[in-house]
Amino acid sequence: MKRLILTLALAITMVANVASATTTPTKIDALGPGNRIHGMDISYYQHPGNSNIDFKKMYAAGIRFVIIKGGDSIDTYDAQAVRYMIPDRKAAQAALMYTSFYYYATLPNANDQTTITNDAKAQAQKVIWRIASLGGYGRRDLPVALDLENNCISYNSTGCARYATPANISLWAQTWLDTVTAATGRKPFVYSYPQFLETAMARSVALRQYPLWLAHYSVDPAVTTNQPNAKTVGCYADSWTNQDCTTQWQIWQYTSCGIAGKYGVPGTRVDLNVFYGNNNDFLKLVRGLWQPDNTEMLPTNETTATAVTAQSAGTTNDPVLFYVNVSRPNLTPVVTGSVTYTPASTLMSGGVQSITRNSSGSWLIKITNLPAGNYVGTINFTDPSGTEAPSQAPVVFTVAPPPAPSPTPVHTGPALPSPTPSPKPKPTPVDSCAGQIRN
Repeated sequence: MKRLILTLALAITMVANVASATTTPTKIDALGPGNRIHGMDISYYQHPGNSNIDFKKMYAAGIRFVIIKGGDSIDTYDAQAVRYMIPDRKAAQAALMYTSFYYYATLPNANDQTTITNDAKAQAQKVIWRIASLGGYGRRDLPVALDLENNCISYNSTGCARYATPANISLWAQTWLDTVTAATGRKPFVYSYPQFLETAMARSVALRQYPLWLAHYSVDPAVTTNQPNAKTVGCYADSWTNQDCTTQWQIWQYTSCGIAGKYGVPGTRVDLNVFYGNNNDFLKLVRGLWQPDNTEMLPTNETTATAVTAQSAGTTNDPVLFYVNVSRPNLTPVVTGSVTYTPASTLMSGGVQSITRNSSGSWLIKITNLPAGNYVGTINFTDPSGTEAPSQAPVVFTVAPPPAPSPTPVHTGPALPSPTPSPKPKPTPVDSCAGQIRN
């Protein structure tokens, strides 16, 4: 009887051990820069010559999640992605890492909403079938990601002949995301970079409901106060930007220049990522429980006030200068938009303007090449992102004629020697990783 009890106990222990190896752990090491959970994304390019990735070495180097290219709008690239996605996912999970895959999107060459939504649903179906072919989401799967970084919809011999409008891109993305969510029960990531999100897409509360995977290089995530989405002054305005100029990101691709060999990856460089939150936040994403914070979203068409704090004008030899501040209703500086001088009459010369942004909501306008005369005009603030409403301030100034020129001295001595031309410098090789983090 004792032997039977011991045998049963051993069997129960073995089952428990097997179960614990396949269930989601409760602790994920945060070994990346800034004490964040460290990740990587890979594709066909990390398999030069059909070489294999050493995922055990990758795990030992601190990587805890891997996002694999697993789909593409173009069939040739799609087949290329699938070839490596299936074995890479299996090997990465066997090495105790979490995985996801991303789908690279090419939008339809269309303007009507029906064609756009039908195309988005068709491409979403491809991804849904792919997830199903893997047996659905497993215990170590993060949601799929939509790679949205290309707004060209028609090409010619010189490059892009036609771009999709921001409204059409956002419509396509929203349809794709909603379709995949409805079929899988998990919200996909949106992968892109700040300039694209601000200029190529329309802002939307609905898009903000999806977690963001943001690419922003040259900012060190080891400094915990650093954030992606920041400009030298201010920030990019998009669906995920908060009122304090931070952004609601979940994964930050902080470099494309990771040291590949350090992580068991063939080649010389690889993309590296960090996760925003803590252990529990990460596990919520695995379970599909992530929810956005909509209370801090940027406003739309918020009232602004433009003020000229100082100005100067002299003769036609001098630049005209305007120091301009633009504020929000709570008197804090605007975080988006820019200013320009507009003359009151089209008959007046506007001169050549250069605009320098000094800080958030503060600019210096410098105008040269204005002929002598009296000028009336406005300083206009506009915000293409739609965050802030336009406003203006009137300005009046006078440009005086130039002083009489001094006579030009005449050289009467021997002829001056011609200058010897300097040798042309050799071109400097371009370093595509210049300024990037090389972890």
